[in-house]
Amino acid sequence: MRRLPSLNGLRAFEAAARHGSFVGASQELNVTQAAVSRMVRLLEARLGLELFERLPNGLALTAQAKALQPSLTAAFDSIAASVEQVAAMRTTPVLTIGVGPSFAVRWMIPRLASFYGAHPDIEVRLATGGAINPFKDDWTCGILLGNGDWPGLAAEPLFSADLFPVCTAAMARRLGKPSDLANENLLQVVHSPEDWPLWLAAAGVKLRRKALGPSFANYAMALQAALDGVGVAIGLRPYVEDDLAMKRLVAPFAISVPKGRAWYLVYRPFRETDPGLIAFRDWLRRSFEASSQPADLPALFRRIHKRPHYKSLIP
Repeated sequence: MRRLPSLNGLRAFEAAARHGSFVGASQELNVTQAAVSRMVRLLEARLGLELFERLPNGLALTAQAKALQPSLTAAFDSIAASVEQVAAMRTTPVLTIGVGPSFAVRWMIPRLASFYGAHPDIEVRLATGGAINPFKDDWTCGILLGNGDWPGLAAEPLFSADLFPVCTAAMARRLGKPSDLANENLLQVVHSPEDWPLWLAAAGVKLRRKALGPSFANYAMALQAALDGVGVAIGLRPYVEDDLAMKRLVAPFAISVPKGRAWYLVYRPFRETDPGLIAFRDWLRRSFEASSQPADLPALFRRIHKRPHYKSLIP
C-alpha cells in the first residue's frame, strides 16, 4: 500500500517550484496564494523538512526540493499525457461553446433541450465566453457579437442585432410616445452605454441625464429588472425573443435601430470538420430560421411588427 503525501500538497509544491513563487502557483492552480502556502507548509510538516527558503523577492529551493521537483514534474506531465490520451479515445463528440452569460441565459440554455433531442450523442459544455473573455483553444466554437474580425478565427455571420425598448405591459400602457420615457427608469447595461443614446437619437428624444436609471453588469440582469417592473430596458435580439413571444415583455414603440454589430459563429479553422461543430452550425441555422416569424403580441402592441425582424445573415 502506497503511503503518499497529499497530492494537493505535491501539486502546490511542484507548481511553486516551477514558477519560483506562490503567486504563480496560485494562478496556475486557480486557488489563493494563502492556500498554496498552506498546502506547502503541510507537505513540509509531513516530510519533516523545509522545501523553500522564503525570500523577500521570491522562493529559493532547498537541496531537498531540488532533488524532489524534477521527478514530480515528470510524474505530473505523464499523468496529464495519459489523461489526454484516454480522453481522445472517447467515442462521443464533445461540443464546447464559448458564449457570454446573457446569450447563454437568454437564448442558448432555453433551447439546449432541442439540441439534445436532435443530437443525443453529443456532449455539450458551455464555457464563459463573450466579448470580455478571449477565445480559448479548447473551445469547439463560440458565439460572439462584433464586426467579424477576430484574427486567427473563422467567423460565420449568424444575424444582425437591433435595439428597441422593452418593458412590462402595465408600464407600456403609460408610454404613448417616446418622450414619455422621461417619466420611467431607463435601465442601463454597463458595457453598452451607447444603446440608449442610439435609440433615443433615432426617436428624436432628448432626456435629462437624471432620467437614466440603474446600471447592470449585463443584458440578462437588465432584462430581469425589466421583467420585475423596475424600468424600461433596451431589448437586444435575440435576448428578448422568448419574452416577447410569451408576452412577459412588450415593445411599446415601432422604432428599432441597428447596434452596428452582428452575431457570429467563430471557431479555429482546423475544427471546420468537427462533427459537433457541423451539427451545431446546422442546428443554429434551423433555430434562427424558426425564430424569424414575429412574436404573437397583444393587438395593442402589434404595431411593433412594422419594424423589420432581426435579419438572418446565414446564407
